[in-house]
Amino acid sequence: MVPSTARVVIIGGGVMGCGLAYHLAHEGWTDVVLLEKAELTSGSTWHAAGQITHSTSSYGLGKCVGYNIDLYSRVLEAETGQSVTWHGCGSLRLAYTDDELDWLHQTISVGKGLGFPMEIVGPERIRELHPFYNLDGVKAALHTPDDGHVDPAGAAFALAKGARQLGVKVIRRCRATNVTQAESGEWLVETEQGNITCEHVVNAGGTYARQVALWSGYDLPATSMTHHYFITDTVPEFRSLDKELPVVRDDRLVSGYVRMEQKKGLIGIYEKANPNTVWEDHCPWEAENELFEPDYDRIMPWLENAMDRMPILAELGITREVHGAISHPPDGNPLIGPAPGLKNYWCCCGTQIGIGWGPGLTRELARWIISGTPEINMREFDPRRFGPYADQTYQITKAKEDYLLRHEIPFPHFNRLEGRPVKPSALYEDCKAEGAVFEEVYGHERPRWFAPEGTEAKDIYGFRRTKLHDIVGAEVRAVREKAGIMDISAFTKVEVSGPGAKTFLDGLVANRLPTPGRVALTHILNDAGRIELETTVVGLAEDRFYLVCAAFFEQRLVDNLTFALKGEDVTITNRSSDWGAFALNGPKARDILCACTGADLSNAGFKWMTAREIEVGGHKLWAFRMSYAGELGWEFHGPRVSILAAFRATKAAGKAHGLVNYGSFAMNAMRMEKAFKGAGELTNEVTLPEADVMRFVKLDKDFRGKAATEASLANPLRFVCVYLEVADDGKSDGNGGEAVLAGGKQIGTVSSIAFGHGVGKLLAFAYVKAGHAKPGTELEVVVMGTPRAATVLDEPAYDAASLKPRSDQKEAAEA
Repeated sequence: MVPSTARVVIIGGGVMGCGLAYHLAHEGWTDVVLLEKAELTSGSTWHAAGQITHSTSSYGLGKCVGYNIDLYSRVLEAETGQSVTWHGCGSLRLAYTDDELDWLHQTISVGKGLGFPMEIVGPERIRELHPFYNLDGVKAALHTPDDGHVDPAGAAFALAKGARQLGVKVIRRCRATNVTQAESGEWLVETEQGNITCEHVVNAGGTYARQVALWSGYDLPATSMTHHYFITDTVPEFRSLDKELPVVRDDRLVSGYVRMEQKKGLIGIYEKANPNTVWEDHCPWEAENELFEPDYDRIMPWLENAMDRMPILAELGITREVHGAISHPPDGNPLIGPAPGLKNYWCCCGTQIGIGWGPGLTRELARWIISGTPEINMREFDPRRFGPYADQTYQITKAKEDYLLRHEIPFPHFNRLEGRPVKPSALYEDCKAEGAVFEEVYGHERPRWFAPEGTEAKDIYGFRRTKLHDIVGAEVRAVREKAGIMDISAFTKVEVSGPGAKTFLDGLVANRLPTPGRVALTHILNDAGRIELETTVVGLAEDRFYLVCAAFFEQRLVDNLTFALKGEDVTITNRSSDWGAFALNGPKARDILCACTGADLSNAGFKWMTAREIEVGGHKLWAFRMSYAGELGWEFHGPRVSILAAFRATKAAGKAHGLVNYGSFAMNAMRMEKAFKGAGELTNEVTLPEADVMRFVKLDKDFRGKAATEASLANPLRFVCVYLEVADDGKSDGNGGEAVLAGGKQIGTVSSIAFGHGVGKLLAFAYVKAGHAKPGTELEVVVMGTPRAATVLDEPAYDAASLKPRSDQKEAAEA
């Protein structure tokens, strides 16, 4: 029988559920029940190929991978006595083209920051490591010698055993049948063997995760896709080997991997056409160790390529065909963290590579559940990155797209176009007509840049500078010299109002709330004093506040506000889709706006960091005098109809002054010139002192996370955010996650990096050990695998005194 109560109930006994149970126990929580409807690992885990590699360009995922390899190779079997069958054979990721080689250099740049052993080797060395692979056309490979593979079932069994040894209850053959939340906030998990009341519930349901989530009203965005791998007859050439060959990852020709499986060959394929979904509406509850008939027609071109690349396999028979289901979220990243809108409901699912990614991710989730924050930046895995717009049609469309991209080059900022637009702004069609290239952020379409006629994808994507560098540069210079206009409707826009609004918000944010007509920048923290998000707060009235933050954090902001309510007379209104917004920036901004409004726009009549309701083009909306570009400028917010009319009026007035469109890439370049920290710097990893943003904090008031903030101030900082100028080679700018070195030793990591076109400098933010943060300190940043000189700066590279946004243009020029 199941216990009647538990602190945590985990639904699902694959590697993710077992990993979470293990790490919750190791973090000190043992009143945990894991429910598995069949036998452990009988879903997707048991049929996994079980590979794990240090080869990743994601810094956060890299932290998880490093931990996982150590766990499998040294810790888990020794702790539990359960065999995991670790094969530390290393791996090779091949590069056939210059772009693929650049990808490997970018991976090296991140890997050095994580302390990973890896090197780029040429064909001669590849042949020494793997004499049987056809290297025709291969330029080089990334060699990661500590990679390997593990028995998937053995690894999950060991995690489960480790959890049980510490007191976790693992209950097999017990299916959960419903999950509901009581008014008290506790969760009721109904099962075939009785009901369990718990404080936290975790959905680790794998291919069942979506239908489990629907019990609680959550349309979890994940689709089951099928993947093939094949095991051949014994390979005669393998019999005499005294060392296992490295795994070969051939993204171009095989679209997958080839390795040894004992003395046999194993070939895994992610075909680049006709991806296959299964169980779109409901995974059968009776499914157990489920496999599908192989679809050779679908994968044959890549299987033939594999045989051509590994000729010693070509004449052998296939002894095992594995065609199983794997869960794919819309963007391919796992769903690890809080479910949107549901307090103490956690997602631990949507993981394509559960063996390779799972333990590290579940360790962070365990910390998140227990202490309210993980130790690494979980932004790319947070389930709240998707909203209600991600319905089933969207989920399936994007999962197919992601599957097809699984073994394509992960170009920086690659734009995934399927299933869009989802939430076009009121200004979308106008911007599209002028050449806007959009990106999707929380379903919204936001202009990235405006493409000159004839621009093609091949001109844009690359790890080094492309035509895009010049396009963004032209936009930046136009804003700096004349004026630019940008659709910023994608920003999260939430109104907090009511008699209790002021007291409620004041207890949540670290800065003092603005008075009516004023604007303030502040942060919302968790109880551990780590940064949940940065938000601009506008005082619309004594009892009415307007919060603006990055689009990605919409659900996070709404949840932080909603879950903090304790009966106060407060109304929270999400205006993110109903309202639009645009920004006007540049030295000609006031001249342009004067032609659209009768409002007093002088410094005396409309001061810096103030807000007023004015008419623009005959339509009333809110105007905020502020500028993320660091220029004279305003933001305008209001209902979609009003915003569209005001936008068109402003555009018409701007023609005489050289007004240009600009997008988010130019905006990012300009915020780097101004040393404005963004989402890359303000993460759940850091406290306000570590982020060096204490000027936005008032310690003479109470706010959530205050005690932890004071503790951070009182103790030596683990690391601190610094602003860097990096040597520019004229060819590449980096993409974030790069290692920062001092004396050849890694002492930090880049959080953001971009070329500042207005100042002609490559600029970066990085977190470094506190002893290396003094202005003038000489460091190195590893860009595309090569260390470059870098200097810690003590002021913004552009308009350090911030005279331009605060003054009349004449005053700024005289100053």
